[in-house]
Amino acid sequence: MASSVSVNAETQLVHSLCAVVLKGKWSNLFNSKLGSSLSSSAIHQVLLQLSLHGYGPSPCWAFFKWVESIPRSSYKHSLQCSWTMIHILAKHRQFRPAHDLFEKIAHRDFLSSPSVLNALVTTHDDPDVNSQVLSWLVIFYANLKMTQDAIQVFDYMRLHRFKPHLHACTVLLNSLVKDRLTDMAWKVYKKMVRVGVVPNIHIYNVLIHACCNSGDVEKAESLLSEMELKCIFPDLYTYNTLISLYCKRSMHYEALCVQDRMERAGVSPDIVTYNSLMYGFCREGRMREAVKLFREIKGAVPNHRTYTILIDGYCRANDLEESLRLLEVMKAKVLYPGIVTYNSILRMLCKEGRMRDANKLLIEMNERKVDPDNVTCNTLINAYCKLGDMRSALKVKDRLLESGLKLDLFTYKALIHGFCNVQDMENAKEYLFSMLDSGFSPSFCTYSWIVDGYCDQENEEAIIRLPDEFVKRGLCVDVSLCRALIRRLCKRERLDCAEKVFSFMQENKLSGDSVVYTSLAYAFMRAGKSRDAAMMLDEMYRRRLMITRKIYRCFNGSYASDNEIILIFWDHLVERGLMSKSLLKEMQNA
Repeated sequence: MASSVSVNAETQLVHSLCAVVLKGKWSNLFNSKLGSSLSSSAIHQVLLQLSLHGYGPSPCWAFFKWVESIPRSSYKHSLQCSWTMIHILAKHRQFRPAHDLFEKIAHRDFLSSPSVLNALVTTHDDPDVNSQVLSWLVIFYANLKMTQDAIQVFDYMRLHRFKPHLHACTVLLNSLVKDRLTDMAWKVYKKMVRVGVVPNIHIYNVLIHACCNSGDVEKAESLLSEMELKCIFPDLYTYNTLISLYCKRSMHYEALCVQDRMERAGVSPDIVTYNSLMYGFCREGRMREAVKLFREIKGAVPNHRTYTILIDGYCRANDLEESLRLLEVMKAKVLYPGIVTYNSILRMLCKEGRMRDANKLLIEMNERKVDPDNVTCNTLINAYCKLGDMRSALKVKDRLLESGLKLDLFTYKALIHGFCNVQDMENAKEYLFSMLDSGFSPSFCTYSWIVDGYCDQENEEAIIRLPDEFVKRGLCVDVSLCRALIRRLCKRERLDCAEKVFSFMQENKLSGDSVVYTSLAYAFMRAGKSRDAAMMLDEMYRRRLMITRKIYRCFNGSYASDNEIILIFWDHLVERGLMSKSLLKEMQNA
């Protein structure tokens, strides 16, 4: 009974509030008991009632705004109220205020959860408006790079039979492709088609861009055929993307065919078209074709990127003088070189050991306010390291840090290699530890330089102590470290030292892999220790450590001069069944 009275009282309150709202006499709410009854629930019901009785958006929107602007009131609309107001506005095609209010709540509230969406969406039974607002939500999250949230809303729409708008699908796919989430983009596309969204030129352009990112020529051509069947004609972006894809795959004939095809279709090439074609030739040093294309440019004006592509191409072709000439042409045309242009020329100057000219270029960059980046600094550091001028290399490193840049993997590798070359093993080792502390993983080459440096100093003990030093510094000693040390020591024929590192592994319960056992077994065989080699191979058999194609090719490359021994060694492995059938077939074909 009390419950019934309460419901009747609430209904009466909502009717009274609706009457006041329709009359527009807001002051009555301050002078009566109605004002004290204003709650989120009551306001939500008022908005619903006004909408259901077809009063249009104007009174609802005026009331909604008025409530939040009441002086000395701390009232804020609930998510439910705001969502209902958005629906009312969208239903009456008042998209601008609806979208503004939508963005306000989307920034404030977490909306992508299915439970939240259920609570909001089930209040309204208009599928078209629900599709509109949820599509906005997909676009909102996709634009903010919150791709998982965007996909979650998209999947909610699909499961509840709300058809996503074409623009929302385009924005979502574009966001996924830009983030290189190609597989996810294709999954979303398939779901999109299944719910009845018909792809247009923009969708196809995004998908062809995805093919360009992954280098999938076959799929791109399949999409183009699909477009033609649907009478969707490629535009400039489609053709440019295809040309870029073909150039990336060195399919220059096909790229030029696309250029011819677009011209026959009445689509004029722009500078992006010419730049892509020239880049394809320049990256392979085919400067004659690139320059021919440059001279044939029509209906477009060469830009900063055009000259940068040519300059980089001439540098790749070892024609520094032509690169420098084009740099002057750029400046004369008021196309100021950027960091990429300068880095191309700097790389060539350093390659030729012209460090004085390289420093002059740096001064010019400074005068033109072109800030060096990691590539600039790494190019200089690497050049100085190769010259054995570690003092200058460290000065560049210090300038790099002072400018707010950070040392990257290439910087560490260049410095370690440089210090190893000048036999300064303490500094080489310190930079190895700094590299690890910075979260980078040294490659086999990096460890090889350390091993070679110490071996050249006849200081094998330092190599054996290296795993213990890792432990003292709190660094993880894993198989990759021991594998690299053993592999290089075996190559240097320092078998005793390699055995000590292997013993360290066994003492610390680190299981060796195929590379460790293969390296030791082959080193034993080369040293005439057939029994020890057999023991290693037997252990490999016991643990089923197989020889992969990569290991087989790597060892053949490393020990290419050991023709007879390496063949005997592989025979032993074949006898023990340590090679896969596919690899055996490859060996037989060879």
